[in-house]
Amino acid sequence: MKRIAVFTSGGDAPGMNACIRAVVRGAVYHGIEVFGVRRGYNGMINGDIFQMTSHSVSNIVQRGGTILKSARSKEFMTPEGRRKAFEQLQKNNIEGLVAIGGNGTFTGATIFYDEFGIPTVGAPGTIDNDLYGTDHTIGFDTAVNTALEAIDKIRDTADSHDRVFFIEVMGRDSGYIAIQSGIAGGAEMVMVPEVLTPIPEVIETLKQGWSRSKSSSIIIVAEGDEEGNAAEVAEKIRLHVGSGVDMRVTTLGHIQRGGVPTAYDRILASRLGLGALEGLMNGEKNVMAGVVNNELVYTPFRDTIRLPKPISEDMLRMVRILSV
Repeated sequence: MKRIAVFTSGGDAPGMNACIRAVVRGAVYHGIEVFGVRRGYNGMINGDIFQMTSHSVSNIVQRGGTILKSARSKEFMTPEGRRKAFEQLQKNNIEGLVAIGGNGTFTGATIFYDEFGIPTVGAPGTIDNDLYGTDHTIGFDTAVNTALEAIDKIRDTADSHDRVFFIEVMGRDSGYIAIQSGIAGGAEMVMVPEVLTPIPEVIETLKQGWSRSKSSSIIIVAEGDEEGNAAEVAEKIRLHVGSGVDMRVTTLGHIQRGGVPTAYDRILASRLGLGALEGLMNGEKNVMAGVVNNELVYTPFRDTIRLPKPISEDMLRMVRILSV
């Protein structure tokens, strides 16, 4: 393999730039020409492809976001769009791809290989940490720390005003950010999509705290929780406890996607970027590079897409015990 391309797709995640850097500098080290594709599959379709060198990735390891930009491509979901992308890769003599992204990115790469035979190795870039085949995804640690910083500040005002705060964090299908930021932030309860937490259970937890003269509480709600988002959960509880309890809702939103990546995310991203490149060089295809029990592993895309990554029962148990 003499020419490869790297791109980022889907939601951005802190550490993607460190991953790009590892792919590019690894390729240069191994004597492989490396190209960047701007704006994911959209850029591939439109021919927004350019050659990269070691200098192209200077001074980016500490930056959030992605220098290659990102996009969700509806056109790539069509056979016509994928054929245009293939023709652009052929035009640039690109033989393989490193895709930094999540489920949607890897689904597209799988279909692309089935139709045109372009091998891809993925690096898991998503703050949700919801991909089977790796203990942590690129950007997750930074997102947790961003959420935790906000939770710590909100607790100060919750305590000052004797309030109950419902804090919504990202996690449409995954509660990993919620559970880890909740444990680290000392939350009284964490609500995640993987486990149903009925409203009566939340109310009972709050009442137990009030019986012990606890004057403020923090409830962390993943945006995809079955009872609803933080505003909906707060309204349901207000209907039961009345207006005598001072309640507030804060949605952290997209601040969790941005910011300077932590040391952990920079190191993980570098390891996964180099692992994805070298996997591609060694004949791997349609797999995601991941780290499980501190070992680099390759998991087929079909498994990363299909298999669930459950929340640890130990963590859920920890929240219940420590909220007492």
